[in-house]
Amino acid sequence: MVIKSCLLSSLLLSALPQFAIAWSGQPASSSSPPRSSVLSEDVATRRSFLAGLATASLATVATSYPSTASAADEELIDCYFGCGCFWHVQHEFVEAERKILGRSDDQITSRAGYAGGKAGALDGKVCYHNAGNIADYGKLGHAEVVSMRIPSSKFYDFAVEYFKLFDKDGFRPDQFGDRGTEYRNLVGIPGGKSSPLAELLVKASVATGDKLDFAVGKGDDRDLPKVSFIMDTAEYPSFVAEQYHQFHDGFAFGESYPQSYNSLASAFAKKGEDFGTCPNGMMGIGLGGL
Repeated sequence: MVIKSCLLSSLLLSALPQFAIAWSGQPASSSSPPRSSVLSEDVATRRSFLAGLATASLATVATSYPSTASAADEELIDCYFGCGCFWHVQHEFVEAERKILGRSDDQITSRAGYAGGKAGALDGKVCYHNAGNIADYGKLGHAEVVSMRIPSSKFYDFAVEYFKLFDKDGFRPDQFGDRGTEYRNLVGIPGGKSSPLAELLVKASVATGDKLDFAVGKGDDRDLPKVSFIMDTAEYPSFVAEQYHQFHDGFAFGESYPQSYNSLASAFAKKGEDFGTCPNGMMGIGLGGL
């Protein structure tokens, strides 16, 4: 059994309410300055980012990503979403694939993975924390993500599902437990900020409560609350995580999923899917190499 720190974090949430403060170190209050005023110059507010994408007109979006084509006939795109621990996130996107695309279990493409680091892979590997410190994803600058292959016309719908993962204040579920670059918020799309999909991403954010700001991902980015980094998948691809991380129960106590969901990992492996040759990790530190 794999025990991640994101699972242990749920123990702290009710016992340590003082953690629920702004990450600037100041208590959250109505007198706090707008976050756009304290973010770095590399981070744009939602509306300013959307304005900066105005040159990618709606006509371009309609031309490049036709919404009239059926999902079955349409070209598929590879993208990914990161929002803290990837266990819960993967489950939510599996459900989205079923709901939005009507996919059956053997058609599910959502996979837990790692992305966003400048170093890419080391000797062809990106691994979870392990006793041998082999291609450790955190040391390579990556964050936990869930990748998927979906029709481009449905990207907006999947973006909406992504923003539903955040609470009304723009915090991810494990915001005050798992912190650091390994858990930062990021979205990977073909073309990055230059893609028409970036505009759809911001519009989906606004439509679901306007809770996040955005920044152009440059690799090895910081973990900023209420900020999501937009990555170009050509420069920052996703690397699939180990089999034992796939279709795992959620990080919160009681967040157990049906065996039919948990067994998808072995089902895909039996069909020949390659989940790599990384050593198994345990308790986030690779205890005993298990």
